[in-house]
Amino acid sequence: MQPQMMLELIDVTKLYRGRKRAIDGLTLELGAGLLGLLGPNGAGKSSLLRIAATVTRPTSGKILFNGTDVVARPNELRQTLGYLPQDFGVYPHLSAREFLSYLAAVKGLSARSARSRIDELLELVNLTEAAKRPLGGYSGGMLRRVGIAQALLADPRVIVVDEPTAGLDPEERVRFRNLLSDLAADRIVLLSTHIVSDIESVASDIAIMAQGRLRRRGTPEELLGTMNGQVWETVVDPAEAARLQARYVVSRTIRTAVGVRVRLLSSGPPTADAIGVPPDLEDVYLGVVPGSGAHTSELPAVPR
Repeated sequence: MQPQMMLELIDVTKLYRGRKRAIDGLTLELGAGLLGLLGPNGAGKSSLLRIAATVTRPTSGKILFNGTDVVARPNELRQTLGYLPQDFGVYPHLSAREFLSYLAAVKGLSARSARSRIDELLELVNLTEAAKRPLGGYSGGMLRRVGIAQALLADPRVIVVDEPTAGLDPEERVRFRNLLSDLAADRIVLLSTHIVSDIESVASDIAIMAQGRLRRRGTPEELLGTMNGQVWETVVDPAEAARLQARYVVSRTIRTAVGVRVRLLSSGPPTADAIGVPPDLEDVYLGVVPGSGAHTSELPAVPR
């Protein structure tokens, strides 16, 4: 049995040139399991993942792995880390097999174990038939699958993946989400995305981040509970639908034979015939992220 693991980011702040604050005093604790980090583009998710993966250092704050300060001693985490960045670069003249072999050597895998592991991973990401083709001829989705394979090369205990399903077709997305879910049984998995469906299908622990800060964290049930009584549907004419969109946070509109069905967030009924409906994770996301039109101060906090 593997010993318990803990990755802690404590009061982490990251400033870039011009004193731009990408992360603002964020604290996050991760044990074995999958944490889904959800937030819009520009929320600071990629900066946070680069810090968690020891690629960059925080301006202030601590990162501890099993109690060890990995800012001062990054190899303690790097030895057991698999990382897929949002922007993953390759050597275009190498084949997938050559590229993975090179990275396996960098990670210290023996030639024999590397061959076996690469065969397994190429099969896992459905690239066996294309393994000898130069990476320069791969599609974006195929390159993403190579990135997934390299993150898993050394059978890591901590897996950090940033927008891992970008460019994948629906079948590949489902396959990879299921893989991450299986891996999280005895590993720390940090999955960052702005795609709500990628999170709700695999994560039992969800954190919502915006403007460099952690806005909410909880189980799906806890997060959904914060929006009870605040999600409504109503059918109106197109002109009224436009008025509702200007006034409320609208999660979706559907044109029907009798008018426009509008789903929106409101503390009370937006129209006389509006019907309260159960919230989904997309409603939570729109209600929490600043700029969506919701007032986050009016939403109750999720206890942790």
